Amino acid sequence: MRVGIVILPEQRWDQAISRWRRAEAYGFDHAWSYDHLGCQLGEFLDGPWFDVVPTLTAAAMSTSTIGLGTLVTSPNFRHPVSFARQALALDDISHGRFRLGLGSGGGGHDRTVMGLPDLSPRQRTARFTEFVEVLDGLLTHDRFTHHGTYYHAVDARNTPGCLQQPRLPFIVAANGPRAMRVAARHGQAWLTGPIAEEIQGDLAADLDGWWKTVGELTAQFNDILADEGRDPNSIDRYITLDGSPVLSMSSKNAFTEHAGRAAELGFTDLITHWPRPNGIYQASETVLEEIATDVLPHLHTTP
Repeated sequence: MRVGIVILPEQRWDQAISRWRRAEAYGFDHAWSYDHLGCQLGEFLDGPWFDVVPTLTAAAMSTSTIGLGTLVTSPNFRHPVSFARQALALDDISHGRFRLGLGSGGGGHDRTVMGLPDLSPRQRTARFTEFVEVLDGLLTHDRFTHHGTYYHAVDARNTPGCLQQPRLPFIVAANGPRAMRVAARHGQAWLTGPIAEEIQGDLAADLDGWWKTVGELTAQFNDILADEGRDPNSIDRYITLDGSPVLSMSSKNAFTEHAGRAAELGFTDLITHWPRPNGIYQASETVLEEIATDVLPHLHTTP
């Protein structure tokens, strides 16, 4: 089992660089950052926030082995033609370590700050489907042309192409059936991790209920893979742990319990968050160090 960590783009680079280097030194397999114009979680909207593309570029040039990715890029303010060029550059600068997390995007600041109209859930999924399809085409075909409902591309170049062939990997976030179908068709990995507050009824109140929901989503995704004729072993399964009622970095035991439950459901990759001194994801960096020393080496030997 592989383990990743989210490093929020909230610090100036002369401070942030140590976190990315420490993540690699601690033995994390991949490190991620959010792709927003301003994050509405906690206090972030009114605090420091930096763009993900230059952040990951700097991280790629400051590390050598750890995987790097967006968690997640959405169509809310990214256009596939321009973003494909950025992704191509990140793939090259990282020497093939970049992976692209993709999600449909919701409401909130990324939409309102640009004055964009709100979309229904069905429209957001339709836009996301086209976004992923066009990105796939742009990253695998030179002189790509597309005329769709939401996007157009005219004779778009992708020279010299991705280092990772046939293209860099897509990690597709999906908790609904239509987005899961996008993951089944285009993803090298499926990403889930429901937010406890969004789960209906009593299931949101406890860890068992949260994992029950994750199990139901996993079963639903397996059914969609079968319907699409996709080998279930051909796609990795990622889970973000910190939508649960229990923060994964709250203690070594909490992290170990999360990891065990994820393994039982067949997840290949876990994603946690770098502890913060206050607010959302508040935890002690001592716990992070304990997990790196005592837990990660054992997880890496787990099939």
